Amino acid sequence: MKSALSLTLVRWAERGIRPIGTTALFPIVLWLAIPAAAADLQPQTVSAFDRYVRAAEMQMETVDLFLRIDALAEAERAAALAAVRRGELYIDRLTTREVGKKIDVPDGLIHHWVGAIFIPGATVDQALALLQDYNRHAEIYRPAVARSTLRTRDGDDFQVHLRFSMTKIITVVVNTENDARFTRLGPERARSRIYSTRVAEVAHPDTPQEQEKPVGHDGGYLWRLYTYWRFLERDGGAYVQCEALSLTRGVPIGFGWLIGPFVTSIPRESLAFTLETTRRALLLRPAVSP
Repeated sequence: MKSALSLTLVRWAERGIRPIGTTALFPIVLWLAIPAAAADLQPQTVSAFDRYVRAAEMQMETVDLFLRIDALAEAERAAALAAVRRGELYIDRLTTREVGKKIDVPDGLIHHWVGAIFIPGATVDQALALLQDYNRHAEIYRPAVARSTLRTRDGDDFQVHLRFSMTKIITVVVNTENDARFTRLGPERARSRIYSTRVAEVAHPDTPQEQEKPVGHDGGYLWRLYTYWRFLERDGGAYVQCEALSLTRGVPIGFGWLIGPFVTSIPRESLAFTLETTRRALLLRPAVSP
């Protein structure tokens, strides 16, 4: 249903009126005014995502260097390392190919980003403890994580419920079930991979009318989310890297110029928020006693 604001802006547009202050906002609101039919997650879309994941994971395993930053050209690597050690975020968009060819995803979009931070004085043990403290994720990572519950734990394997809240003019809320596995690779390094096993968009969240939309038949803002973390003690602190793969609906033909930037901005912003929040939280943690 169209909101009163979007209806007004559409009528102004039809009459050639451009109100002050809405120039940048207008295209997004105009898109929201278009009746948004639910998107159906198709088998071929899931198959393409799974194929992309296999190729990306194979690349992760075959690269010798533990951190993506270390694979940069020397001058770029030195600049990136200096920046993260100053407290800045390193973030980059990635594309995985098969035998040099792009992997097409019918009726969907894959978003592939990597980011890294450095926390002076921190340890891998502290970073792992923070990431594994799932019952507190809604407190640590709010407002992006609205709810968090550890379902089960078996050693370094976790089953976790996370409710995400994403805002970009509109707010989209999704319930997710996730399988997380952490692996210690030595005293100074570790890694984890976290797969979403169920993603359901929530209609009317936090109201008496709250209900989940049918899985795979919703707005298509998030259908899959896989994250790969790496933790490394070096240079007097801890590097934390997160590589995120997510799947969303495709952009309707003719609306790429309009919807594309909106759809693709959320994965980057979510990754940046998660890493920057992780850094702040680790900086506030008490130091490990010698």
